[in-house]
Amino acid sequence: MQYEAVIGLEVHAQLLTESKIFCGCSTKFGAAPNTHACPVCLGLPGVLPVLNRKVVDFTLRAALATNCRVNSRSVWARKNYFYPDLPKNYQISMYELPIAEHGWLDVEVEGQAKKRIGITRIHMEEDAGKLVHDPHQPVSYVDYNRTGTPLMEIVSEPDMRSPEEAAAYLKTLRDVLVYLGICDGNMEEGSFRCDANISLRPLGQAEFGTRTELKNMNSFRFVAKALEYEIRRQRSVLESGGSVAQETRLWDTHAGKTVSMRGKEEAHDYRYFPDPDLLPLVVDEAWIEAVKAELPELPEAKRARFVERYALPAYDAGVLTASKPLADYFEAVVKDGAAAKAASNWIMGELLGALNAQGQEIEASPIAPAQLAGLLRMLEAGELSGKMAKDVFGEMFASGADAAAIVEKKGLKQISDARALEGIVAGVVAANPEQAEQFRAGKEKVLGFFVGQVMKQTKGQANPALVNDLVRKILAG
Repeated sequence: MQYEAVIGLEVHAQLLTESKIFCGCSTKFGAAPNTHACPVCLGLPGVLPVLNRKVVDFTLRAALATNCRVNSRSVWARKNYFYPDLPKNYQISMYELPIAEHGWLDVEVEGQAKKRIGITRIHMEEDAGKLVHDPHQPVSYVDYNRTGTPLMEIVSEPDMRSPEEAAAYLKTLRDVLVYLGICDGNMEEGSFRCDANISLRPLGQAEFGTRTELKNMNSFRFVAKALEYEIRRQRSVLESGGSVAQETRLWDTHAGKTVSMRGKEEAHDYRYFPDPDLLPLVVDEAWIEAVKAELPELPEAKRARFVERYALPAYDAGVLTASKPLADYFEAVVKDGAAAKAASNWIMGELLGALNAQGQEIEASPIAPAQLAGLLRMLEAGELSGKMAKDVFGEMFASGADAAAIVEKKGLKQISDARALEGIVAGVVAANPEQAEQFRAGKEKVLGFFVGQVMKQTKGQANPALVNDLVRKILAG
């Protein structure tokens, strides 16, 4: 029997606010344990939470960018459960009335048509703390710094049918949130976390099968691998006549498999009820319009514009818009007078290659957009050969100096004066009569010998195309 996978994703994105969702404690990562905690974070008797407006602004950005309907009224709820890293024994979240619902994102898997993935809901909530397990003794420590950090949960519809579609949706969503400036998208640090719900059903069947929830996936690759493994595991269970248990499973990166963690909770297990300390959240049209007016150009629109405006191939546009700083860098280079395709080639090849070798992002580039544009203008004007330009680029990357200064200092300017080159070419031809006769006899490959000799005499500074023309002219004369 053929089976079809049904996949839905729940994404938790940590919002880039300076303070927590219901208090003024810092959200900065990496502080000493329990130094960013206060009575509100810890839920001590008598404290009251106060909503951080910036958290709502950021969530509205995400809702509008993912085509969601923003609800005019949403309600805070308490999600009750016991765990050592949850000091209040409940988490402030949203349940029946979230801030946004019924959105979508279009995703693309290579070789397949674009697919629309529905978004069920977006809501805000506070994060829990962190347990630190001692590797040397049976002791665990609790760090409450993360408690109260603002999270946005984005729940998709079960519209994905393959691990590849799930990874594409996850990457598309991450790119949108990073472009919006509301989340840094760092899966390894946990600021962008994903849980996956997956089930199998016979192909053509409308009803869903029993689902399992997958956790502990901290990269796009691990999300795809965990789903691939779980599809194989569930298929094996069903084909052997067994039934899939509804449970939460962890992805074991070292073993390359999922392992059972606990039975899957249902909503009623958390005993949700409206939080009595927080008023319902009311978002009016004026607030929505103000947020909408500040939305930046998003990745999909930017890719389309790069293809249309700069006549770039779709591949180039995809690479250059992978991050907003990279897209901004490209446009700055073009604005400074470089040809778009040349700028694209040099950024994707030389610049990103050099940055990747040092483990750096475009923001750390020692070559400013105006400097790269200056190098490309010299190359286009014939003042530098391709090889010379690459040598100059290497010097620019190492020193941060301008191309013109490096060329002047090292005397690297390309010789493009035909009169200056004619005498050198004539001398090379006269010094090699045997090769000249071979060329005149039809051996075209000998042309490369003469060009090489001229380049050697000019220390690589002669314009290769001009040398080629002059050699042919003198040999024919």
